[in-house]
Amino acid sequence: MNKLTKAEEEIMQIIWQLGPCTVADIRTHIAEREQTKKPPHSSISTIVRILEKKQFLDHKAYGRTYEYHPIVSKEDYSRFSLTRLLSDYFEGSVSRLVSFMVKDRELSVQELSDLVDKLEEE
Repeated sequence: MNKLTKAEEEIMQIIWQLGPCTVADIRTHIAEREQTKKPPHSSISTIVRILEKKQFLDHKAYGRTYEYHPIVSKEDYSRFSLTRLLSDYFEGSVSRLVSFMVKDRELSVQELSDLVDKLEEE
């Protein structure tokens, strides 16, 4: 699986949220979310085509309109990203990641306790 750029990941997040959608749907979603005018059609279309080449999306054609849908699930990409993060920054160690987050106060004692409880349940 390929790593996505920030712009590609932003578009994938929208598609995962919306489900099957057109470039126009994506543009509308961005404009509404950011309270701005719609981004250029060509910019979004270019990113979507790149995502298709990277095999994250596929499409159905309805005349000249394409409806895009994900072929990589958000869960699969999350797993890939987390594995890569662990490998690149924490030598593959989940405990080093958790330790880092606790030291940096990104993870409270209560959140850590909740995590342990959840792990014990599973």
